[in-house]
Amino acid sequence: MSAAFDLALYSYFRSSAAFRVRIALGLKGLKAEMRFVHLLKDGGAQHGGDYRKINPLGLVPSLLHQGQIISQSLAILEYLEEQMPEPPLLPREASARARVRQIALSIACDIHPLNNLRVLQYLKSGLGADDQVRIGWQQHWITLGFGALETLLRDDPATGTFCHGDAPSFADICLVPQMTNARRVQLDLSPYPTLLRIEEAAYRLPAFVAARPENQPDAE
Repeated sequence: MSAAFDLALYSYFRSSAAFRVRIALGLKGLKAEMRFVHLLKDGGAQHGGDYRKINPLGLVPSLLHQGQIISQSLAILEYLEEQMPEPPLLPREASARARVRQIALSIACDIHPLNNLRVLQYLKSGLGADDQVRIGWQQHWITLGFGALETLLRDDPATGTFCHGDAPSFADICLVPQMTNARRVQLDLSPYPTLLRIEEAAYRLPAFVAARPENQPDAE
């Protein structure tokens, strides 16, 4: 896969899942045509028939490559890793790869889904939760997840500059957007010095900076 590889990414600037894919593309040195899906305007473009034809789940991101649509951010990361192994975003050893996936999935499966836009919208429209309750909901689940991650990363000698060793991996690609989400709900991050240290290291890399929500063309 080269920089001229025919890629298009359906993205929304505030989507943490799309944020992950933007980071991975940057680390791989890949360019993708950005196709923006506004998740809030006019009820959300993700619910419209045009986008549902692309992704029946009505979620972002979706990656288009050679006529094939791939959804789910972790599946996209795996696809990019297989298509362009260098620079690697997974370690070589099976046990190390499992550790990186464990960290990434603990964020992508156990923290993020409980704080996803459609969950928050249902809390309001379906259950009558006000903004204070919804913010408390998000803070609760992020706190539980970050507490476990802090312990895991702090106490494991496999942790280096990044979540695993001294090169960024799927784990860091998932962690950094979740840190952004935590700040969005004004969560106190001081109990998580290891997570903060890793985030700081990540933002020394241009790929992480370029992928930030505020640096996207559709940012508001």
